[in-house]
Amino acid sequence: MAIVHRATLTPSKMELLTQWLPSQPWCKENGSTNLRRVGSFRFDDPEGEVGIETLLVASESAVFQVPLTYRGSQLQGADPCLIGTMEHSFLGKRWIYDATGDPVYASTLAAAILTGQPQADQFFEVDGRLELLAESVHLESTGTLETRVPIVCSAVPDTVDGVTTIETGELALSVVRVLNLCGRPFGRRILSATWDEQTSPVQLASVVRVS
Repeated sequence: MAIVHRATLTPSKMELLTQWLPSQPWCKENGSTNLRRVGSFRFDDPEGEVGIETLLVASESAVFQVPLTYRGSQLQGADPCLIGTMEHSFLGKRWIYDATGDPVYASTLAAAILTGQPQADQFFEVDGRLELLAESVHLESTGTLETRVPIVCSAVPDTVDGVTTIETGELALSVVRVLNLCGRPFGRRILSATWDEQTSPVQLASVVRVS
């Protein structure tokens, strides 16, 4: 479960991504571009310390998958994955990371793919009560509950041709950065998605190796 605060973020998530996304080699946009958020989903950190959110962001020519983690302090050894910092009016300073370099994201993504662990329910607090937010992205997993999920202690990302491979030791995960809106999901251990503008399933990620 995720509580979404009605907070002021400075800079906003989209302001950060407008600067960061065009600088990535897998993003073919030139300079700052008109980006819009088409949907998002969250996973729960079992420890309740790290915010984990994936944004689907559209330009004029593509839809990008941008997984993020939000931390209250710096993640040691992850400076290359640091997107920036923001001030959160409830939580204070937050460090925003490209989540492919964050072990907490890798662990929750593996659980979603291998066991079908669902996305987190998101709630707004209104007048002392919680109101459930409607999903903006619907996820489908090929996973089964009895599948074992290896313990993830590290996450080393490497991106080639718009796909990031995350090596964690016992398993390797594949995260699609530039989504193929016309293709069909393939593979035995995959996570796919649909949203209002996209009714055909789109592959988001897969487990490519389990030791």
